[in-house]
Parts: sequence; C-alpha cells; structure tokens
Amino acid sequence: MNNQYISVSPTENIKVKTENGPSLKKKRYVRKEGSCNVTFRHIPEEWLLFVTDIFTTLVEIKWRMMFLIFALSYILSWLFFGILFWVIAIAHGDVRDHHNDPCVYEVRSFTAAFLFSLETQTTIGYGFRGMSENCMIAIILVTIQDVISCFIDTFVIGIAVAKMASARKRAQTVGFSNCAVISLRDGYLCLSWRVGDFRRYHLVEGTASAQIVHFTVHTTGKIDVTYEDLVIQQKDIVLVTPTTVLHRIEPGSPLYKMTLEDLRKADFELVVSFTYTDDTTGILHQTRTSYTPDEILWGHLFQEMIRANRSHYRVDYNLFNHTAKVHVPMVSAEEFEQKKQLRLSAQKSPRSTAKAMPRSESHGNRLKTPAVQVEVVYDVPETTESTCQAGRKCPDTLSPPDGPAEAAEE
Repeated sequence: MNNQYISVSPTENIKVKTENGPSLKKKRYVRKEGSCNVTFRHIPEEWLLFVTDIFTTLVEIKWRMMFLIFALSYILSWLFFGILFWVIAIAHGDVRDHHNDPCVYEVRSFTAAFLFSLETQTTIGYGFRGMSENCMIAIILVTIQDVISCFIDTFVIGIAVAKMASARKRAQTVGFSNCAVISLRDGYLCLSWRVGDFRRYHLVEGTASAQIVHFTVHTTGKIDVTYEDLVIQQKDIVLVTPTTVLHRIEPGSPLYKMTLEDLRKADFELVVSFTYTDDTTGILHQTRTSYTPDEILWGHLFQEMIRANRSHYRVDYNLFNHTAKVHVPMVSAEEFEQKKQLRLSAQKSPRSTAKAMPRSESHGNRLKTPAVQVEVVYDVPETTESTCQAGRKCPDTLSPPDGPAEAAEE
C-alpha cells in the first residue's frame, strides 16, 4: 500500500525517459504575467488600422513613446502656426517696414512669430505681442489655433487618464500562485491553483476559467493549436480573501487518464484566467497566467493563509505560494476511481452474501440441517444425550435406560 503513494517536492528533479530522448523546452503561449507570447507579421494595411483607431493605439503604446508623440504634437503645432504668422508678417510688410501698422504687434521676425504662436496656444500672454485689427486673416488664424489647442489638450488628458486607469494596471494587483497542485479533495484527485487580490478595495464579482492548450507540430511545419476547457467547481468568486480554484479530475477531464509520469512527459500549457469587475471604477478586467507541466506539483497542498483574531480576519501573503507535501496516489484519476470502487465492493460483499442465502434455499440449493444436541435433565443425577440427525425420525419422548418402559415390556 505504501508504494502507491508519493510526495514530490518542487525542488526535486524528476527524470522521465522518453523514446525520442530529451525534448527541447518550448516557448510559453501565455507568459506568467499574462501577456501572450505571439508576434504578428505582414498584417494587411497595418498602419491604416492603427491610425483609424488612434485612441486605442496611443493607449496601448509605451509611456516614452506617448510622451514623445505628445511633445511633438505641441511643438509641431507651435512651429506650424509660427510659420503662418511669419508669412502673414512678410506679406503685410511688417518685416521690412517697422513703422506701419502690423497685423500682429511685435512680430517682425520668425522667432517673434514662433513665440507669439506658443503664447497664443498656451494662453501665456506676456503682453508684448498681440493681435491688431488690421488683418482679418491673422484673426481667423488665431481662432483656428485656439480651437486646435483645445482639441490637443483634451486628447492628451484623455489618453493619459485612460492609460493610467488601464485594465493592465489593475490586473497587476490580482495575482495567481506560482504553481498549481494536484491533491485529494473529498476523495477525488483535484487540480487547484490560488488567486488573490492584493488591494484593500476588492472586487464586485469574478469568474474563473481554465483551458489546456495543446500544440501539434506536423512534419510539414504546420502547427495546430487546440483548446480544452476545464470544468471549475466554483467558478463564480467574490475575491475578498485569497481563494483556491478547484478542478475535479473526473471522467471528461483532459487529465483523467494522466499519471505522474504522463504529466512529466506531457506537452501542454494550462492557461487560467480571472475576469472581474472593479468596485471602484466599474471597469471590467481580466488577469491571466499559465502553468507548464513542470509547474504542476503532484502531491502538494496550499498552506492556509487566513487566521481569525478577535476583531478581524488576518491574511498572511507570505504563504501565498507556499505548499505542503501530502500523500497522493501516483496513479491516474481513472485508476484511482477503479481501485476505490473495488474497495467499496469488497466492503459490501459480506452483507450481500448474507442477504442472498434465503434466496438460494428457495431455489433448491438447501444446506444440510445441522445436528441438534438435546440435553434432558431429571430429578435424579443421571442424564442422557440424544442427537437428531437430518433424515431420521426422532421419538416424541425420551426415556431413561432403567425406566418404567423396560419393566412394562418384560
């Protein structure tokens, strides 16, 4: 019986011999932080797609690229309108003749025109330069620049706020355990992993899901990606405290026929996700991670994190990734269920045999009547024993050897 159980440590190296020798380590499909390890090439009209949805494009780019784009948008707009004001000053003669009435006061060079454009768009207004009533084209140009500056400011602020409130940032505060474990729960082999919210203000509601991703590489170089859904026992979770998500390995599960050795040789990736709504912003988020077969520990159980005090419950996140060894059968869930059924049937077999005996007698398979020993006790100390066997006719009365019956016969 002891040979059926094993306990595996995450630091132990389990060597499994394969027919083709050691296999190369494949890249992850989903990284541990949740991003997909996929790159796209030769997308038709890629730049057109990005420009059409410019808001989403700017939200998804990196911060340094966003700062560069926004800085260039301001600088280029100042430069563009500065050139237009300089051209107006040249056409009106403000650059050649400093004594005529200018279109824009104190704008008689390109540098002055650029500074006037900057002061107008940023509403600084130092007081040295200003509009006059001599040129209607300059008045129209200032109006257009003011409207465009409002659009740029609104766009910049909206992108910055959307990027700071991105779902990715909130997803970083909801984490999964570094490993998944296989252990016994209520008499069943179960695959489980842990999810927790690290913020004080928790989530409204959440749904856990899991898929096993298989990659099949053909000789032609074609790669097939297949997905198998795992049934979660309690998929709707209110994540106030860290919760262990449970998948029972039963018929229909992709892991039902998999032993410990099969798990170490398997080539798949367990992708788990948690979709939830933040109670602060009301935004829908999703956190993802993945586990390779090497990160699924057979014979481990997550340690308890919650302790009760007099006034509140205390959660120790130092134990979030800690596991403890437990005895778990090395056989597959299918073999474990079969052995369990055999044990249950063996325990019930004596009762069923006892109940089946009267039925056998009714069908003619009767057992021999056991011998009955009768002891007769008289007032005198002498006693006699008689045995009545099956098939013989026993007398109705029993007499002592030297009794009145013998005298009567004589």
